[in-house]
Amino acid sequence: MPKTIRYTLLSLRDLAVSAGPFVVLAATLLVLAYWWLDPNPPKRVTLATGPAQSAYEEFGKRYARILAKDGITVELLPSEGSAANLQLLREGKADLGFVQGGTSAADVDTDEELESLGSLFLEPVWLFYREEAAQKVAVATPGTSNQGAVLASLTQLQGLRVNVGTPGSGVPNLMNKLLESNRIEPGALKISQLEQTPATVAFLQGELDAIVFASAPESLMVQMLLQTPGVKLMDFAQSEAYSRRFAFLSPAVLPRGVVDLAGNIPPQDVRLVAPTTTLLTRTSTHPALLQLFALAGNEIHGSAGWFKRAREYPNVKNNERPVAKEAERSIQAGAPLLQRYLPFWVANLVERMWLVMGIIIAVLLPLSRIVPPLYEFRVRSRIFRWYGQLRHIEMRAEENGGTEELLEELNQLESRAEKISVPLSYADELYALRNNIQLVRLKLQKL
Repeated sequence: MPKTIRYTLLSLRDLAVSAGPFVVLAATLLVLAYWWLDPNPPKRVTLATGPAQSAYEEFGKRYARILAKDGITVELLPSEGSAANLQLLREGKADLGFVQGGTSAADVDTDEELESLGSLFLEPVWLFYREEAAQKVAVATPGTSNQGAVLASLTQLQGLRVNVGTPGSGVPNLMNKLLESNRIEPGALKISQLEQTPATVAFLQGELDAIVFASAPESLMVQMLLQTPGVKLMDFAQSEAYSRRFAFLSPAVLPRGVVDLAGNIPPQDVRLVAPTTTLLTRTSTHPALLQLFALAGNEIHGSAGWFKRAREYPNVKNNERPVAKEAERSIQAGAPLLQRYLPFWVANLVERMWLVMGIIIAVLLPLSRIVPPLYEFRVRSRIFRWYGQLRHIEMRAEENGGTEELLEELNQLESRAEKISVPLSYADELYALRNNIQLVRLKLQKL
């Protein structure tokens, strides 16, 4: 190895040893900060969705695809619907879940472990009925014609066979509130609580007169029934009044022709009532996951739709529970600056550790001024420690005169001094030691 490289490596070794305690201290502080802040999220998360072919299931698949790009596996947990999702969240079996507004308004104050990631979309109440059923109602109503008969009020459902969905979907609870507001006893209807797919099959086969969904228009069942001959969608003429009576409901309008412009479906505007669906999560869910889900929500729900304009959703309005701070920032400001240019795991680590890293640097920066003097002391100590022995030999010579024994000790000292290795910048002090040894040798020879 060339001598220049050897001396350079020697200098670096001394510097590393001198700065070693501060490097260890910095590393220890970073490890403790990482353990305390836990900046990186778990790579698996459970999302409670809904029944098969529902809008909840479709949205869950979209969230899973988006988060998979950042290395997060979203496990979709099928359920009966909104009420079942809320129960799964309370029991800790799901980390996040779609929950319809009004599902458990009475329990909001007691659900302190739950928070919202914002309002995602309107989930209109779709009340489909068979034209035959409307005609029967018209015949049973004196003074009305069964030609072009329609159902325009919940009071007209009395005596009909109506499916309101499974108890876990949240629709039965919602329909009970709507029926109660119209002073209709539940026993006045022939209510069933089948799941979506069996209920739709029974409805199309004529075994049911009406079927109720509370779903986003992305639901395959909704889109299919909107275009099925002989099936009509009830117009909630009192939609504005319902929204004033129930805070979790909003009036919505299905515009004429929005389903099929060429076929003019629906043939006229249809007024609906719609609870707002939110994405709820447990307060123990990692903040980075909340940020990712909120950002994914901007991408999934931010476009224009049947009941919304572009970028109208997600938002922080109409939330029955507190909105998580991470979600609120992501909804309003979008992706953080670093995440726009760096991989998620790197950007997230820097974003959540920068404050602690700044504090550590602020603490270590003044301490680092000790490193140069410590480095200098370490190198010079290899030379200066031999001066004690050299001074001892000189003092003994002055007291007893020069002897062969002292000369032999001086020769051994010189031999050791020749083997001392120091960085080139300190070579002058090494040669000074060797010159001083020669001066003492001359003195001994004179004595």
